[in-house]
Amino acid sequence: MPPENVNKEFVAFVNSHRKLIYKVFRMYCRDHAQIGDVEQEVLAQLWMAFPKYNNAYQPSTWIYRIALNTAISYYRREKKHHINRVDIDQTVFQLTAEHDNSELEEQIGRLYRVMDDFPELDRALLLLYLDDRSYEEIAQVLGITVTNVATKISRLKQRLKRLMME
Repeated sequence: MPPENVNKEFVAFVNSHRKLIYKVFRMYCRDHAQIGDVEQEVLAQLWMAFPKYNNAYQPSTWIYRIALNTAISYYRREKKHHINRVDIDQTVFQLTAEHDNSELEEQIGRLYRVMDDFPELDRALLLLYLDDRSYEEIAQVLGITVTNVATKISRLKQRLKRLMME
């Protein structure tokens, strides 16, 4: 296939799954600079792996696996080389509201803040669970057993419920 067709096919593929990719960025990155960096790394990894993509697999499973592994690697690197930073008030970047659902946005923000302290695997598991992925698909993406997925989700739901009530 000519390179220009591969480029168009890749762009269409990524565009059709951009919400899924964004969920991963949001889970692992809190500031806009990090999101841009992780986005570039994820897209580069997807681009390099795209020629090997097998249509027998669900695109979402394949994308989740690459995006999560890339984001987790980035997060670990950043955590290891963390420099004292000053957080910027994120409301500065919210110039216009796409929808007026501030209560829901606040709850989602609170959920992400609570999950910030969770280990990477637990965050990935919750992200997939909250995206209504089956236990089988979660197990495939994360490389753990379905039984392990069920056990971890049960424990994480209890922990989240307790933390969200505080």
